[in-house]
Amino acid sequence: MRVFSSMTTSGSGMTAERLRMDVIAGNLANANTTRGLDGHTYRRRLPVFSERTSSPLAGWMGHQFVRTQSAGVQVAGIVEDPSPLRREYQPDHPDADDEGYVEFPNVDVVREMVDLMTASRAYEANATVIDVTKQMATRALELGRGV
Repeated sequence: MRVFSSMTTSGSGMTAERLRMDVIAGNLANANTTRGLDGHTYRRRLPVFSERTSSPLAGWMGHQFVRTQSAGVQVAGIVEDPSPLRREYQPDHPDADDEGYVEFPNVDVVREMVDLMTASRAYEANATVIDVTKQMATRALELGRGV
């Protein structure tokens, strides 16, 4: 039934945006981390999304028989941002190099907050699609019963 495929599609969007928010939270938490477990400076992480398709759906739309793909989104992976690290002169810092500079993560807090708001809005939009789809299905069932 197409109602459930739209819910599945929106659900995949919600899952992807939740992961995106988790990655952003990790970036914000490590915005000033100069040394990780591997001894290197933390690098901003980014989720990579790709289209997800499932089995074709078929049905009548008006006077025409139509085949469509039930689409969604999936997480292809999480990659490190290759942009340069931020360097600050802090000769007293334990991680300072011979010249007195410390490499800080390439995390821009303002950019992360904007990305977080965008992910939050996308999550809410997908939740709204699911809610409206449920309302439509309920109304269709009520009409079918003659209520």
